[in-house]
Amino acid sequence: QVQLVESGGGLVQAGGSLRLSCAASGSGFSINAMGWYRQAPGKQRELVALIRSGGSTNYADSVKGRFTISRDNAQNTVYLQMNSLKSEDTAVYYCKVNYWSNWRFSDYWGQGTQVTVSS
Repeated sequence: QVQLVESGGGLVQAGGSLRLSCAASGSGFSINAMGWYRQAPGKQRELVALIRSGGSTNYADSVKGRFTISRDNAQNTVYLQMNSLKSEDTAVYYCKVNYWSNWRFSDYWGQGTQVTVSS
């Protein structure tokens, strides 16, 4: 069973930086892809960044060049370094992992962490 603990959200001024972390724990699973999503008030949840087990990444166009996703496979942890933050980055950020267990792939979501960027 997978458990996720997110941390690193908070309030920051525009132009500032934050680093989000998401640590997966438990047993009996192997993590495939790890990603960060966000949901702003009144909007749908959207992909921010994704990193696969081999290290390849995808980013939303709106964060390219500003955000960097990375992972520590030994610690089953994914990070999101967010630089040059803008007010439009304000949202609840969710970690999601895709993992292999019981002969199938499944997804598991974190509880979310609030990021607020003041202009």
